[in-house]
Order: sequence, then C-alpha cells, then structure tokens
Amino acid sequence: MKSGRVIKTAIFGVGNVASALVQGVGHCRKLGDQAISLLLPDIDGYRPEHIEFVAAFDIDRRKVGQPLSEAILAPPNCTRIFDEAKEFSGVIVSPGRILDGISESIRIEPPAHSFLPIGASEEGTRASIVETLRASGAKVAISFMPVGSQQAVEFYAACAIEAGVAFVNAIPCLIASNPEWSARFAAAGLPVLGDDFKGQVGATILHRTLVDLFKLRETEVDRSYQLNVGGNTDFLNMLTEERLVTKRLSKTESVQAAASKRFADRNIRVGPSDYVPWLNDRKVAFVRLEGQLFGGAPINIEVRLDVEDSPNAAVMALAAIRLARVALDRSVSGAVPDACAFLFKHPPKQMQDAEARNRLIAFIGKPTEI
Repeated sequence: MKSGRVIKTAIFGVGNVASALVQGVGHCRKLGDQAISLLLPDIDGYRPEHIEFVAAFDIDRRKVGQPLSEAILAPPNCTRIFDEAKEFSGVIVSPGRILDGISESIRIEPPAHSFLPIGASEEGTRASIVETLRASGAKVAISFMPVGSQQAVEFYAACAIEAGVAFVNAIPCLIASNPEWSARFAAAGLPVLGDDFKGQVGATILHRTLVDLFKLRETEVDRSYQLNVGGNTDFLNMLTEERLVTKRLSKTESVQAAASKRFADRNIRVGPSDYVPWLNDRKVAFVRLEGQLFGGAPINIEVRLDVEDSPNAAVMALAAIRLARVALDRSVSGAVPDACAFLFKHPPKQMQDAEARNRLIAFIGKPTEI
C-alpha cells in the first residue's frame, strides 16, 4: 500500500449519511482490515483511512459553527453511533445555501425531526463557499442534499467546479448522468461521479438481483413493486411528492435496466411510500415480483428488507470518494462511467451488476500516473 496519501474531502450536507461516513472513516482508522463488511478496502493504494475531512457545509443552526464530530450527532440526525470520530473535531461546519434544500413536509414537523434553518442573512454565498473549499485544500467534495434539491445540488456542483474540486453526487438530482453537467466538469478538467447511491445491500440492489434471477432462468416477470418506508429526514422530506420525480426515475430505471425487457409503466412501481418517525434511520422495503413459469404457471415472490439506511449508503461513499481521487490523479475528467455503474442507481451508463463490478475492478487496476 502506498503510504502518506491523503484525500482532503469536503461535505455538502451534514445529515445521516454524512454522519455514517465520518464515523466510518474513524471506524476504519481504528480497525483497518478488521472493519466489518468494508467494500473495496484498497483502491489503487487509497484506503478509507486516507480520507481527511477538511470542510463541511450545512444549513441547520444546530450544526453550523460546530465541530464536525459534534454536528454529525446533532438533531435531526438519528443514525446509529458506532464511532466517536473525535479526530474531526477541528473541522468547523460552515453555513451553506438553503435554496430548495427544505421541503414543505419538513418545515411543518417539530424541530427534533426536521431542520432548524439558519436565517437568510447567515447563509453562505457562492464566493464564501468557494473560498472555504480552496482554503481547505479539498480535492473531492460530496453532496448529500435532500432528494428534490435540484437548485442546491447544481449550486454546489458549480462551486466545486469554480474551486477546482472533483464532485460526487450521492442523490438522484442528476449531475453525472446529465450530459450538460458532465461536459462542464470535463471542460474544467475535473471528474464527476453519480448519481444516487445504491445501498451496499439495499432495496434497489435486492430488487435488481431478483429481476436478474428471473432473466437468468428465462422466466417471465409481468409486474413488480418496491415500496419503502423509513423514519429519517430523507423520508420526511420525500412526503412532498413533487420532490420525488428524479428519485422515482432513478430507482425505477435501475430496476428496468436489470430486466430482460422493460416493464410497462403500469406494471412497475418503485419508490418511497411513507414516513414512520419511530423507525428513525431504519428503512423497511417491500419487494414483490409476479411472473410465469413454464406453461404459464404463476410465480410470486415477496421479500421484506429491514436495514439501517445510512451506513448502507456511507460505505458506497467511502468507495466513491477514493474513486474520484483516483480519477483526479489520472486526469480523467467529466463523468466516469466505469467508476459509477456499480455504485449508483442512475449512472452515466447502466450496466448489469456483474459487468459493472468487473468494469470497476478494471478501472481500479489501471496504474496511477503521479
């Protein structure tokens, strides 16, 4: 392993997945190869413990101005605590921009469950955010905006370009898979990865695997649904149906891409269904497939998945940050399809999961030019 390598990283949005990510780096620093269920421990010499958080931005007054190690534990965050991450107490959370980052469903909830936003006069400006990124020495920035925050995600993507920082888009507002944004990053000589993480073992990857099983066994699948409920602010935010357009698109197209032939629109339904506060950071997914065996004999499969939502995505973020740094090292710019298809629901190019993993491993195996 190459020693002394650091990936200076900035975070846009210090929510539950950011909390699990920061804790995850501390966890890996303590346990090394003994870290539980770590995806891709070594990516061209970069390990999770090489990630160094140097800047963070949020719009909740309980987090802004606080050390990152404390902000990740502040309400409304509710993911499980598995590492104190005290080594990041020197990073102070800076004010971000609200824009469309708060939905109406979040605004009406009690503060313990929703954002307590800073005032308009306290928000960061594009100039201040770019300056903070530059001063921090960040090389990679990752965005954890709420679903439906298209303006906010585009704002932070533009800040990353201006600051000369590679960008990872964790959510389904389309950036890496949008040709216009990919071209903007390419023109700036910067890589962009996205969009919308698949969980390590989440509802979408489970759904894709079941659909792929039908295809592998040459079995007709006629209709399917995936219905998700959860108790974190992501699910609260998604009660506002207008914010779900790209989320439903991302999840649905990920499942469609695994099928031997596309489902008719009326025969597939994928996406968040409700908010259950007492679930906290747990997500419960219900997946059903209906099809036909030989001779038209019916087959129905129903699966219930119960998973802690944020660590499931954070382990993918650990990989994406390192892949973005490798792409930066190699002067790869714009969207990076071979680094995205295995990690994201709506990558620049959809691939079957086995092919996507092979392409990812091949990408990692290319020598770094430094």
